[in-house]
Order: sequence, then structure tokens, then C-alpha cells
Amino acid sequence: MIARHSLVWLNANGWRRAAQTAAADSVDTVCVALTRWQQEDWPLVLRRREADTSDNELCVGLALPPDGNGDKARIPLRVQLAGIQRIEEPLTLEKALAHMPPGWSGPLHAFAGDCLHSGIVLRVYGSWAWQILTQQNYVTASSDIDLLFTPRSEPEFSRGMALLAQHAARLPLDGEVIFPDGQAVAWKECWQALHASSQPRVLVKTETIVQLTPLARLMSSLEPA
Repeated sequence: MIARHSLVWLNANGWRRAAQTAAADSVDTVCVALTRWQQEDWPLVLRRREADTSDNELCVGLALPPDGNGDKARIPLRVQLAGIQRIEEPLTLEKALAHMPPGWSGPLHAFAGDCLHSGIVLRVYGSWAWQILTQQNYVTASSDIDLLFTPRSEPEFSRGMALLAQHAARLPLDGEVIFPDGQAVAWKECWQALHASSQPRVLVKTETIVQLTPLARLMSSLEPA
């Protein structure tokens, strides 16, 4: 499924047209980055669709490695469908383990093992994913482990959320729960809402908008036990 965080590879014409959509106030930085990305055949990442995007366009972007202050420049772009070579889902946690930063080693292996045992598939995005895909230095001591959790049923949702909460005590786990209808919620916000005494609303991201939605409405999209 083509969704936010999907990896997008461009053909030669796609790179040329993408450069034309870059912000004019950062053209030098953009030109250098896009030239490198094209030469190395690195992917871009699908982002939320802007309001004036045409039907034959996708909104994508890339993040540069952090500078000396830890700031990470992000370059938003648009690409035409004809300029796309291929699209793939984000890396799975299982595949990402081969490129694990040393500081996460023991706890992350334990987490991944519990996920495998419970039938939970997680995907990786953010700094760790960029580091794996480009072999550049993105992960720092303050980096999070950004994960995508896409449950289809209530039991799967419960197992995955419990594992995230359990292992977050030893790992900087961050990321989103993506419900079957494509609506995404930060997993930590979702966990807090699950344990709230009221009927909470959570901040939801879709392919086009950000809005507050009752958690119960999102839960209704899951297959029952």
C-alpha cells in the first residue's frame, strides 16, 4: 500500500522534475543533496499530501544528516507519477537489526524477539532508517527509534501496544500506530488514551490532514477478537 513513510525511488526524469519543485531559498543545498541522492540511487520518503497537489503528483522529501548542532534539514519535494521508478514499504524491524547502532543492541534484540514471538511486524522510519538506507551518520545519542505498527485486529493491537509500552522502559521507542483505514496516531498518545478515564480524542494524521478523532472510532476499524 502506498502510504506516508513509503520509500520512493525516482528515474532520471523524476529527479530533474523534483529539483524544479524545491524551495528557491535553499537551491544550493537542494541541488547538492539531490545530485548525491540521484548518484547513489537513494530513495525519498512519501509525506503528507499538500492541498494543491495534482492527481498525477506525490509529495515526497528527504532529510539530511544532522549538522554540528544536531539540526536535520528536511527538503520537501513533489514528483510526478511518471518520474517514479518504484515504491516500497519501509524497512522491517527484522531487516534493520543487521544495521543496529551498538548502544541499542541487547534491549533491541530482546524487543525484536518478543515481537517475532507475538506475531507483531514493525517497520522503521526516521533517523535509523535514513542511516541504513544511505550509510550516512543520522543516529545520535538523543535519537529515537521510530516505528510503524499496523495492526489489523483487536488482539494484534493489544499485543503490539503492550510490547511497545513494556520495552519503552529500556529503549527510546517512538512512532505511530496506523489503523486499517490509514489513520495514524502516535503510539504513546494512543497508549495514554487507552488508560484514560474519559472518552479521549487523539491527534490523527491522514494522507492529507491532521485532526482530532475519538480513539473509539479508530478502534472500530480493527477486526474484533
